[in-house]
Amino acid sequence: MAVTGCSQCIKYMLFFFNFVFWLAGGVILGVALWLRHDNQTSTLLMIQFEDQQAPSTFYISVYILIAVGVLMMFVGFLGCYGAIQESQCLLGTFFTCLVILFACEVAAGMWGFMNRETISKELINFYDSAYVKGVDPVDSPTKQAAVKVMQLFHSTLDCCGKGDDAALFTRTVFCPDAQPLDPLISTNCHLKLKDLFTEKQYVIGLAALVIAVIMIFEMIFTMVLCCAIRNTPAY
Repeated sequence: MAVTGCSQCIKYMLFFFNFVFWLAGGVILGVALWLRHDNQTSTLLMIQFEDQQAPSTFYISVYILIAVGVLMMFVGFLGCYGAIQESQCLLGTFFTCLVILFACEVAAGMWGFMNRETISKELINFYDSAYVKGVDPVDSPTKQAAVKVMQLFHSTLDCCGKGDDAALFTRTVFCPDAQPLDPLISTNCHLKLKDLFTEKQYVIGLAALVIAVIMIFEMIFTMVLCCAIRNTPAY
């Protein structure tokens, strides 16, 4: 027999939250694909210098987000179907998946907070290694390759220099179009790299917070609905 009264209200509320959860999974998937194909990050992370690829930590995080988005859409569909069918088995499976997802999200959030500056630091070190070779007064194939890497950073981020020196030499050689009052004079690549990934971390963090709140409500409603279904007399 179908649940009635408050239990029926909870059933439809759970269906609504699951639908929102399914949509949130789609949003996470879309954001992850945007981060993967964003012009600035894609350009910088595809750079090679002396047989070294730019750090891939950012892409690893993005691929994890893609997997999470797909899994959320599957779990959201499972919850919607289980709520409509009033199936304790499906709801129990859904609740277990939610707990696992919530634990993974908390763990990923803690890891991301502790390593929030890792990605930008890796790219800064990569840029600095090219910078050291690029300013070498001795012309060589390595220097030419380093200059190309630096110019790609400069054109992509609209920046110039490391930030620990304001030598006119750097801007004259590698940013020849910079004028005395040009913003490039005051914007170094270290700051630009930090800002680039900080903005994206805020987007990911906000999305994770909203999803965590939805998951908490879903777990509560799922437990209540399962209890209501079990206590509903079958006649």
